[in-house]
Amino acid sequence: MLGRKKSRGSASPWDGPTTFVIGDIHGCLRPLRRLLGRIAPQPGDEVVFIGDYIDRGPQSREVVEHVLGLPFRCVFLMGNHEKMLLDYLDGKDEGLFLANGGLETIKSYGGHVAKIPPAHLRFFRDLKPMYETAHYLFVHAGIRPLVPLEKQSLEDLVWIRQEFFQFIGRFPKPIVFGHTPLRQVLLAPDRIGIDTGCVYGGKLTCVKLPDREVIQVPGWRG
Repeated sequence: MLGRKKSRGSASPWDGPTTFVIGDIHGCLRPLRRLLGRIAPQPGDEVVFIGDYIDRGPQSREVVEHVLGLPFRCVFLMGNHEKMLLDYLDGKDEGLFLANGGLETIKSYGGHVAKIPPAHLRFFRDLKPMYETAHYLFVHAGIRPLVPLEKQSLEDLVWIRQEFFQFIGRFPKPIVFGHTPLRQVLLAPDRIGIDTGCVYGGKLTCVKLPDREVIQVPGWRG
């Protein structure tokens, strides 16, 4: 069933747009279409995609084509899977991309990376490493604790796990992230984790800010 629940606690005061943050999609077009239908962004809202549009699932190309055509304001972040694809295209770490779902992505593009359309290549290369507002920081994997944002490495922003996830301190503002699959959304005062394993049979998750409303649809096999 479709899930929609409200959490306790919200940012205050709030003077920005309603923001919908969508977790790791991984080539799962049908859950993405269902989720966008559920949230139905209005003019003035913004939708932040946390990264990992591609790999593992069967429709990476279709997912990218779909998000490129969305009519509302979107912010697209880079995930580690997009970083692996770019490294592969640049002749670096070829085995890493292929071993982590890249073959499914290549198949969705007709069997060869040369068939990736120029608009999709621009999309991948233009992805933001992070997105900061007055109230939140949005990033694919997390940040290295106690390191200023301007000194964070791209590798950490798209790959970090335990050093960020298990940090016992408190970050200055809530950080919304994906990358680490969770059974349930993490709703901590300073960390909001929204990768709920869509491609593994879990759910595709959106969190609506500032009220921290969680909106979910079944994942790829749901």
